[in-house]
Amino acid sequence: MKHEMLEKNIGLMIGFIIFAISFGMLVELLPLFFLKTTTEPIEGLKPLPALALEGRDIYIREGCNVCHTQMIRPFRFETERYGHYSVAGEQIYEHPFLWGSKRTGPDLSRVGGRYSDDWHRAHLNNPRDVVPESNMPAFPWFNKNVLTGELTAQKMKSLRIVGVPYTDEDIANAKAQVEGKTEMDAVVSYLQQLGLLLKSKR
Repeated sequence: MKHEMLEKNIGLMIGFIIFAISFGMLVELLPLFFLKTTTEPIEGLKPLPALALEGRDIYIREGCNVCHTQMIRPFRFETERYGHYSVAGEQIYEHPFLWGSKRTGPDLSRVGGRYSDDWHRAHLNNPRDVVPESNMPAFPWFNKNVLTGELTAQKMKSLRIVGVPYTDEDIANAKAQVEGKTEMDAVVSYLQQLGLLLKSKR
C-alpha cells in the first residue's frame, strides 16, 4: 500500500529520487576528499617549470587537449598501449585538469621521453613528415612566435594562490627562463615532462 502511494504521488516520488541520488553521490564522493591517493601529490611531483608552464598554456590555446586525452583508464588494453594508468596524485597541480574524453589522437599522459625533441619539433611543424597517416593539423607558427615571459611570473603567483607550491625563486627566475624562447621550445618542454614519474611503473 505504501509503495503504491509512492508510485502515484509524483511529488513524493521526485523527492525520493533526489534523496537516493544525493545519498549515492555522498557515499561515492565524500571518501575521496580524505584519501591520500586523491589529495596528495605522488612522490617526486613538482610544479611545471616556467617554460613548460608556458607550453601548457599554448597547448590549451591551440586546442590540443580537445583531441588528446591525458587520462589512461585502468584497463589492460589501455595500460599496454600507453603505460601506467592515471592517478589523481599526479594531477594535483593541474589547473585546469586536461583529462579529456575524446581521442582523435593518442593519449599523451606518458608521452614524455618517448620521442626525441627533434621528433616532436618535426611532428608539430608538419605531422605527416613523421606520421604519414596523421590527420593532426600542422603548427609551423610555433617556430616563429617568440615568448617574452612578461606574464609567466604572474601566472605562477596565481597558481600559488590555489595551492601550487611555486617558490619566490621560481617566480623571480620565470621571465629569464622563458624570454627569447619560441613557442615550439615551450610546447616540446611541456610534452617531454608528461608522465615521467609513473612511466617506470608500467
